Amino acid sequence: MEDTERMDRKTAFIFAGQGSQYVGMGKELYQHNDVSRAVFDLADQELGYSLSDLCFYGPKEELDKTEHTQPAILTVSVAAARALMDQGINPDLTAGFSLGEYSALVLSGVLPFEAAVKLVRNRGRYMQEAVSQGVGGMAAVLGLETSGVEKACLEAESLGVVRIANYNCPGQVVISGENKALEAASARAMELGAKRVIPLEVSGPFHTGLLEPAARKLADELAGIGFSDPRIPVISNVTADYMADKSAVKELLPQQVMRSVLWEMSFRRMLADGVDTFVELGPGSVLKGFARKIDKNVKVLNVEDPSSLEAVVKYFND
Repeated sequence: MEDTERMDRKTAFIFAGQGSQYVGMGKELYQHNDVSRAVFDLADQELGYSLSDLCFYGPKEELDKTEHTQPAILTVSVAAARALMDQGINPDLTAGFSLGEYSALVLSGVLPFEAAVKLVRNRGRYMQEAVSQGVGGMAAVLGLETSGVEKACLEAESLGVVRIANYNCPGQVVISGENKALEAASARAMELGAKRVIPLEVSGPFHTGLLEPAARKLADELAGIGFSDPRIPVISNVTADYMADKSAVKELLPQQVMRSVLWEMSFRRMLADGVDTFVELGPGSVLKGFARKIDKNVKVLNVEDPSSLEAVVKYFND
């Protein structure tokens, strides 16, 4: 590659949220990369239990509990990002999907990893406590225009809270709400032409106003944490725009649990700002799938183990 081409490249690091976890994630990075190992060791130390063992060996039922899932995904994501940055590859900007936003904020220097890993554990607890088990849920709506999904939610609102929680990519949005309203909106979406509606394995109606108690607790906790201004620009899920400074971050993070995740809009903003290479860091490649549906020509790489790390380093150095 010509030096000028390399200099012109604009790179974003992106981070997935809950649902991307699997038993064994991060194990090879831990075994083969000193920088990654240090991140896992720090997480274990801060949390007072072996999160590393839970990531590497399970059991799955424990890893899937949101108070464990959230710090686990954060840790694997930051471990992968730091391993890549240790090779001299740095992002021009960063963003994360829901929980993934916390990894982006650690990366940009807004909050220390030590604070973030405890914060997201508590975020998981607050989200769990906000709504009683079984009161609501979430469902992915495939193959229907966003306006159709919005119409389905609007028509079901007389039965309870239901709204679009995640704008993932064209033809895929997630709705969230109380059971009766969610069922009615799902059925209406099918009538309006959705190809499929898939109930998600989540413990509550996240990213709706029902999460307001969690938002309040999160705001109280954030008040006691020292934040810094972003060193690397971070795009917010809530606004699909840059977080201006540390006070904006403190204001937006509590809102994030009860507001829609504007992922497609955030991704398009990064494209509009000249990003041509995205690196998804951490378990799985969910965001890579979304990216392909937003812009089929976009370059998306991912790092979750030593072989993918090596491949991405080679790509940037060639």
